[in-house]
Amino acid sequence: MVCLAVRPLLRELRAGMTVRVMLISPAMNAALREARFAGDAALDASGARAARLAAPHVPDADWTVHGPSERCIRTMEALGLQSVDEPSLRDWELGRWSGARLDEVSAREPEGVTAWLGDPSAAPHGGESLLGLCARAGAWLDSLTGDVRVLAVAEPSLVRAAVVHALALPPQAFWRLDVAPLTLTELTGRSGRWNLRVGRPLTGGPGDREAERGAP
Repeated sequence: MVCLAVRPLLRELRAGMTVRVMLISPAMNAALREARFAGDAALDASGARAARLAAPHVPDADWTVHGPSERCIRTMEALGLQSVDEPSLRDWELGRWSGARLDEVSAREPEGVTAWLGDPSAAPHGGESLLGLCARAGAWLDSLTGDVRVLAVAEPSLVRAAVVHALALPPQAFWRLDVAPLTLTELTGRSGRWNLRVGRPLTGGPGDREAERGAP
């Protein structure tokens, strides 16, 4: 009888625990400067330098993971993090468009680009739809439990998709979100509900550490 009485209490305690997910977008690279669907491109020199300068301002975490792209891996290393590869944080899979610029694809496949931008279930590139991306980001987010701080270096597409899922936004809201390089987006979850602290640069301004500790 004691065990039966304790179980509901444990469920209540777990439900009251707060998960803090801190998403860092990777540093700049040539593909981003050229507005390309990134593929798997490494950081350029200025991106690597910016990440090294940002290293002292990375918040503390209990668990650190990174997406498997070269850009995320090199950003993680430049930030001085010890991190675990997380396949669920891979970049948006854009099939045959990977590595091309949007204007190039628009010239070759105008109807495909129109469908891609207008229909979240469309995958004219042969890869992953927007709905699929948001579902993948959401499944990873919902898998995090307990009173824990998780730091993840993740591609901007994953950060945007995670925000869409966490706030139960319509999928098309994805296109209205912008995630700059080396910015921190924080999601704080409790009992299945998430709060958002919008992306801010890893500049380490006065009081940053105190704000990180005291944010609800």
